[in-house]
Amino acid sequence: MLIDKYLEPAGKSFVEELVFRFLLTRGDTLGGSMRNVGGALAQRKLTRALLSALTLGNVNYRWKQSSNGTWANRADENADVELYLSGLAWTLNGQNRTLVYNVEVPLVQNNIDLVILNCTPEQFSASKQDPKKYVALGELKGGIDPAGADEHWKTGKTALERIRTAFAANNASPKLFFVAAAVASKMATEIWRDLEIGSLSNAGNLTDSEQTGSLCAWIVEL
Repeated sequence: MLIDKYLEPAGKSFVEELVFRFLLTRGDTLGGSMRNVGGALAQRKLTRALLSALTLGNVNYRWKQSSNGTWANRADENADVELYLSGLAWTLNGQNRTLVYNVEVPLVQNNIDLVILNCTPEQFSASKQDPKKYVALGELKGGIDPAGADEHWKTGKTALERIRTAFAANNASPKLFFVAAAVASKMATEIWRDLEIGSLSNAGNLTDSEQTGSLCAWIVEL
């Protein structure tokens, strides 16, 4: 039916017609795939900046291997480690910190992009049940299209408000932060306002190296 009804009548343009029909069939699936790619790239970029902040601060760390969930010690040669990493752990000033990407937080009953707990990696599963163990939670948006930036901010802001409400009901107030690869002017104004009133503890634009470096230094020192 596809050939008889669409491809044959298209003649020499049958290739373009086939691609067009494929895109119609896929619908938003391709868009979802690209959003996943954008998210993965954003995570890798933030991870590389975090590794730099840890190295510059002479802070030893361990990293979680995304393939099997085990934790490995820092290696002298860590080229491309961000491709295989889903978490980081370090100790600074006697405080243990474990950061893990894409964690389902029981209190919120939702996946959160970045979660930082006051614990060692071995204590993470038990500690995430305790609201007082949460040091910070963050939303990471990797979309680079400025036209969609405001929508990403609305989604992230809603998630952060949900987190704030859930923890406040349990007498806990972890720091909240927002990171994005695209920041529109209206969105930037709203983020700045939230920083001023304390709704956000920090925020950064992944395309601005100074902002990203400052944010990652802050995370390491939490």
